[in-house]
Amino acid sequence: PGLTERQVAWEIEKRLREGGAEGLAFPPMVAAGPNSARPHHHPGDYPLKNGEPIIIDMGAKIDGYCADMTRTFILGPADDHFRKIYSLVRRAQARAEAGLKAGMDSLAGDALAREVIAAAGFGEAFGHSLGHGVGLAVHETPNLSQSEARRSVLPAGCVLTVEPGIYLAGWGGVRLEDMVLLHPEGAEVLNKPGYFYEWD
Repeated sequence: PGLTERQVAWEIEKRLREGGAEGLAFPPMVAAGPNSARPHHHPGDYPLKNGEPIIIDMGAKIDGYCADMTRTFILGPADDHFRKIYSLVRRAQARAEAGLKAGMDSLAGDALAREVIAAAGFGEAFGHSLGHGVGLAVHETPNLSQSEARRSVLPAGCVLTVEPGIYLAGWGGVRLEDMVLLHPEGAEVLNKPGYFYEWD
């Protein structure tokens, strides 16, 4: 507690570079407290506080290829509300990761996670696409979204993000993001870091 979003973002950047990254896929996003209700927040001078959600979205670049990962944390004990939202987002992500495969329609892929969140009454709080391609650029095609204009058949061998989120103004948000490699028989999760919380 007490560090600002900007200070944490700088620490992430230093550690990625010290760990062997040739560069950043994008500047680290650190969004704390009510700022975490903004999916594309830029780190500022807001201090991290106990009991508030913290979203960290980060990615290194190695051998020319980008990575992209998001985790959500809370400092101190998690209250029931945070547990509820976090668990819902994690269930939505797990359903998508279990159901995605090459040859699938991209709209159907997006729906795997979106249906879980909508069924719990938070559909309007998930306002962005489920994911996007990752490669030499951090945002590539194909897209997992509700957009008919971006609709496609998901090809074998592509790497996609799976990043459902729930954002509640005045409170904050939860987003969890993995990268997956699509095979005809399913999706292989590429991210090594697991999840710090596993609540039902």
